[in-house]
Amino acid sequence: MSLDRSKSAAASGAASTTGKSRKPLRKRRLAVSDVNVVDKPIMKRALGGTIVGNTMEWYDVGIFGYLITTMGPVFLPEADTSVQTLFLLGTFAATFFARPLGGVFFGWLGDRIGRQKVLATTLILMAGSTFAVGLLPGYAQVGIWAAVLLVFVKLVQGFSTGGEYAGATTFVSEHAPDSQRGYFASFLDMGSYLGFAIGAALVSVLQVVLGQDVMQDWGWRLPFLIAGPLGLVAIYFRMKIDESPAFQATLDAQEEANKNPLGATAATPKGPLAIFKAYWRNIIIAMILVAAANTVGYALTSYMPTYLTENKGYDELHGTALTIPILVAMALCIPLAGRLSDRVGRRPVLWIGAISTVVLAYPAFVLIGVGSIATTLLGLALIAFPVTFYVSNLASALPALFPTASRYGAMGISYNFAVAIFGGTTPFIIAALIVSTGNDMMPAFYLMGTSLIGAIAIFFLKESANRPLPGSMPSVNTDEEAADLVQHQDENPLLDHDEMPYDATYEPPTSSIPVQESAKA
Repeated sequence: MSLDRSKSAAASGAASTTGKSRKPLRKRRLAVSDVNVVDKPIMKRALGGTIVGNTMEWYDVGIFGYLITTMGPVFLPEADTSVQTLFLLGTFAATFFARPLGGVFFGWLGDRIGRQKVLATTLILMAGSTFAVGLLPGYAQVGIWAAVLLVFVKLVQGFSTGGEYAGATTFVSEHAPDSQRGYFASFLDMGSYLGFAIGAALVSVLQVVLGQDVMQDWGWRLPFLIAGPLGLVAIYFRMKIDESPAFQATLDAQEEANKNPLGATAATPKGPLAIFKAYWRNIIIAMILVAAANTVGYALTSYMPTYLTENKGYDELHGTALTIPILVAMALCIPLAGRLSDRVGRRPVLWIGAISTVVLAYPAFVLIGVGSIATTLLGLALIAFPVTFYVSNLASALPALFPTASRYGAMGISYNFAVAIFGGTTPFIIAALIVSTGNDMMPAFYLMGTSLIGAIAIFFLKESANRPLPGSMPSVNTDEEAADLVQHQDENPLLDHDEMPYDATYEPPTSSIPVQESAKA
């Protein structure tokens, strides 16, 4: 692929022009050896290992959301039903409050030691904490400490999850060819929603087979305990993946630059505060987009079963099962929307997501309010429609906002802070709005408001489809494409030499100032 080709790119991915570092002495001119030709078997292995972990992550998140009304009496049996629901929704939200810490820590670590090692670590912690939920004692055994332990374990899960999505999107984007980054990266979110669907299907089967009384007694533990063996399988696949070529090239270039201090490269921001200072505009754009997309996404996945049960009179089985066909259909459509973004651009597809949320949210909740299964499914489909166009693009659009050397760290900050403030809190905020106003249409207004703000961010988003990632050399499918790209680099509107790495091996000419004068100075 070559790592040899990538290594010859010899420039730190931090050589972004956004910082205030001194200007490099020479821009790189593309040679064929600079262009990364994707090794398809390696890329497919990386994609598969990442998707398996991402599916596992959202299975973990999903089963908790689907069991909220079942687990309430287990941990707070003496509380009112609405208090039980709000407590578990608050616990779900607390998971996301820990995500920024995990995102900052694992993002920093991933930019230092590599994406693959960190992604293996986050998956181990995530699967282990989910398994631990299934072992927790209930209120009958340890009293209020049961609720305390539940919150603690969910915080650990949130911390580990903070490094997962930011790292997975970074990893896949750096493996994919520029012309198909939207398509391949979208498989991550396909895996996410399949994970939700698998969790919903498992909970539904257990509700049918065991019944609600047994589910409340001990059956609720089974989906969490199953996460143990599932996690081991996912960890096995993830340990088999290779480091991304773009990041490996960055490490090699930094090593080369250290050997040759006269080679001019821009300094890499060190630490979260330095990263935010260097790329704050793009981080804010990313945060708004994540907030808009995940507000709709979590309303559909994590809150809708509770909404259908608590507010629309469905039993626990129907509240969970009705979301399954919608999630499966949406997951299968996500790669199609990702491919569309490679053809028409990220911004147009994101516009579809934002505008359709504003237009369809109110009719969707009106249809759900009718109360029949057919209208409820149609209403859920109207909510799923914008989610498909939103999430299929985030995995490719967001990593392209940041240079290679700081990408994982910047993604960890922007994605996890946005999810913590808006995404994970969506079920709790919507439930609180309904309780305080008595209006079951409040979810629609909340989704419309967040997508209106998201539309503003899309306006300022730089188009990245078919372009190299900042701080990385171009990535193509074949040697022929590499040769053609180099031959026509001057007239290619998709190539921006200012965004490419600089030649760290370049030795500037000897200064014309006499040595003795220089020494006196």
